Amino acid sequence: MPAATLLPFTAAPSRKSAGPTSSFRLTERFILLLVFSAFITLCFGAIFFLPDSSKLLSGVFFHSSAVETNTRTGTVSGSGSANDEKILAKIRKDHEDALTEAKDTLQKRPEEIKQEILKEKEKVLRDSLGPDGGDVDRLPPVEYQRPPGATGQEPPDPRTRERRAKVKEMMQHSWGGYKRYAWGANELRPISKQGHSSNLFGGLKGANIVDALDTLYIMEMYEDFDEATAWVEKNLDFSLNTEVSVFEVNIRFVGGLLSAYYLSGKDVFRRKAVELGERLLPAFKTSTGIPWALLNLKSGIGRNWPWASGGSSILAEYGTLHLEFMHLSKLSGNPEFAQKVMNIRKVLERLDKPHGLYPNYLNPNSGQWGQHHVSVGGLGDSFYEYLLKAWIMSDKTDEEAKKMYYDALQAIETNLIRKSSGGLTYIAEWKGGLLEHKMGHLTCFAGGMIALGADGAPGDQTGHQMELAAEIARTCHESYARTTLKLGPEAFRFDGGVEAIATRQNEKYFILRPEVIETFMYMWRFTHDPKYRDWGWEAVQALEQHCRVEAGYSGIRDVYATSPNHDDVQQSFYQAETLKYLYLLFSEDDHLPSDHWVFNTEAHPLPVIRRDSTDQPHKDKTAA
Repeated sequence: MPAATLLPFTAAPSRKSAGPTSSFRLTERFILLLVFSAFITLCFGAIFFLPDSSKLLSGVFFHSSAVETNTRTGTVSGSGSANDEKILAKIRKDHEDALTEAKDTLQKRPEEIKQEILKEKEKVLRDSLGPDGGDVDRLPPVEYQRPPGATGQEPPDPRTRERRAKVKEMMQHSWGGYKRYAWGANELRPISKQGHSSNLFGGLKGANIVDALDTLYIMEMYEDFDEATAWVEKNLDFSLNTEVSVFEVNIRFVGGLLSAYYLSGKDVFRRKAVELGERLLPAFKTSTGIPWALLNLKSGIGRNWPWASGGSSILAEYGTLHLEFMHLSKLSGNPEFAQKVMNIRKVLERLDKPHGLYPNYLNPNSGQWGQHHVSVGGLGDSFYEYLLKAWIMSDKTDEEAKKMYYDALQAIETNLIRKSSGGLTYIAEWKGGLLEHKMGHLTCFAGGMIALGADGAPGDQTGHQMELAAEIARTCHESYARTTLKLGPEAFRFDGGVEAIATRQNEKYFILRPEVIETFMYMWRFTHDPKYRDWGWEAVQALEQHCRVEAGYSGIRDVYATSPNHDDVQQSFYQAETLKYLYLLFSEDDHLPSDHWVFNTEAHPLPVIRRDSTDQPHKDKTAA
């Protein structure tokens, strides 16, 4: 026993008790000390020598809270050996569990312990979010200012007005069918008149509603927009145990919500966009920070497509997050969104590029390229688009994005762009050093992209790039004109004497894709050459003749057949992109002007982020 504990019994009496009748004599003090010492010895002996006493001692010190809790709830009583045995058994078990847990923890690396702590913190944050986005007050207040051009003037030309009105009627017809037969579903089957959903969305609902919000607003279909807004507010739920495509959910849902917010100023869209963005953040939990392709929204567990080269992430997927995530940081005040996508750039910058090209596959754990397959179409396309648009959206201050884009375009022109014997310019695909002379419908967006970036091209390349854009637009128009139904195939080839024609059955389908119309829209805006509006109108007539059905519009299985064989799917991007680009093709240039807005790869307009928070566009020093 420490000496200090004996002091009360050996200290001199105080002055108040100094009299002979109020103090112990020496012999009495000695006897009392012996009794006390014997008592202490007996207690320690009981603790150290009784069976299981060591476990009892450790249980008392390490898990007294468990006993205390049981005592508070009435489990422990003053008598009853059965209850005592239960308590002792619980103490032993808790102690053994604590020792096992401590041993396991000590065997882990510090990095693993840190990751587990971070994971637990993020889980607490996710669990705190309700189905409506959690605590709305977490978001900083934002002073909403609608960017210029959310709505535009009527075209002065009567024929153009008539054509634009026709496109709006097409939207009304397709939206009406969706409302009547598939409301709340992800897409519409317009022939069987029921809802349709792709596994890209997992258990999420309402992809068509979110994808079409900005189209409804741009076409001034305000009653339908309000109805869609009410659905979003009441029914759009992200707190689901479901696996989704990070890419598709980002471009359609996050992009659609952000665009609807910037056009309308309704804060429900900002809240929903940020909530969904937060649920996508666990996808970046890889060794390199390159995100997984697929993510469970509830558990935060990610993986890649099993067919992607050696478990790789795909260039067009992880490279198509930048625009949306920069705006998520802006609207939420959380820099993590921007940090995640900027880190992707750092990883890519460290890698060697074969011939200056970016392969479509990258392993998110090793940080090394997978199979050397390069495409400006599927698997690669929107990565290049987002480099250019990241520069434009930054008010032309993101010099890194600008350099990456123009360097990549130069490598594409050198290694992939070819001209057929018939004079058609096309963009081939590169597989392990060999060219495959095939161009996909998806690749046809490149004409519009090159035109959009031509004004900022280095040196005296502006004119050359506009010519290149026009040549690609012509080739893509030919892919439509050379089919029976005047609608373009999924892919077309330039070999064996064939030019701009699909030669394989699995490339002959048309699923209402927008890329050719997108290029026509950009080419019209930058050249005002009337042929681009005429080509767009040809597409409208073909859509009306071959794709329109009673409840909407359907894709076609073979564009070379004499009569259409419908696939019975109205894709959500038909309203989000194809009809929007057609409407803008027949609108004035002041409607969503390119110096104030950029379109994400799902055609959702996002405003340029001004350096000085004003609406005045920054003058590019390299512009002609």
